[in-house]
Amino acid sequence: MTHVLLVGGDVALLEGLAQSLAAQGHAPSVATSLAEARELATIEPPLVLVVNRALASSAGAELLGIPLSAGGARLLYRAATVPLAPLLPALQRSVLADLTLPLERHRLSALVHSLGERARATGRDLRPAPPDTRAL
Repeated sequence: MTHVLLVGGDVALLEGLAQSLAAQGHAPSVATSLAEARELATIEPPLVLVVNRALASSAGAELLGIPLSAGGARLLYRAATVPLAPLLPALQRSVLADLTLPLERHRLSALVHSLGERARATGRDLRPAPPDTRAL
């Protein structure tokens, strides 16, 4: 189970993505602002942080201050009709992918799955497996 934090103003899009990720066995949560995301991440750091590109562009380094789990990644998203917003170079280097949602929702699912598998393989997944999936 991979903890995913979705951040942005389009609540309908984010709730749809959260439902899709939950159906795949991940643990998504939604925040509408970076301040709310920071509060949620302080309580439980996400492995994957998915943020609206326009929000990331206006916030700049504030996004880099949101804690992630060990081996975690930041992903950005935008709508197909929205032009690319400029990013700080440090933020550009810290982003794993820049997605166009909802068109690339399958790519998002694949990235979340891959990051979760990588965390488990390297022993960075600190969550115990549910009782029904443990080896006997």
